[in-house]
Amino acid sequence: MTTEVQLNALKQVAEIFDKHVPFHNLLGLDIKRYDTEGVEVVIRMKPELIGNIHQNILHGGVTATLLDVVGGLTAFAGLVSSREDWTIEQLEKRLTTLGTIDMRVDFLRPGRGEVFTGTGCVIRSGNRVSVCRMELHNEEGTHLAFGTGTYMVG
Repeated sequence: MTTEVQLNALKQVAEIFDKHVPFHNLLGLDIKRYDTEGVEVVIRMKPELIGNIHQNILHGGVTATLLDVVGGLTAFAGLVSSREDWTIEQLEKRLTTLGTIDMRVDFLRPGRGEVFTGTGCVIRSGNRVSVCRMELHNEEGTHLAFGTGTYMVG
């Protein structure tokens, strides 16, 4: 069961990632879903995100960034859901230490499409470090890339 504190913490994190990180705004990141069950972040193609002008495909750095954002959100959601007795102060303090330790991206296909959706799941959620798997699909459901990330959560 998800507590009110957990829901409020995730809502605050989504607001920060979605509205208050200038680079995310530049890319046009849009968090469509964020709860203890999963994450869904969307980017719509725009000319500024093209990496190959001859093929009109998404820049690999944008792909990696989207996967990293999804991984960080997923890791934090895993932490939040790891126990029910968190205080909002404890979770806010944990959020200040959230960061990527390591990430691997496998590009499976060129980033063709108009809408790109990143999703994630927790592989292991620890008290200090979490490992997540992230995927990127286009609007047709084509699997374009996946990543594995290790994140500091405490």
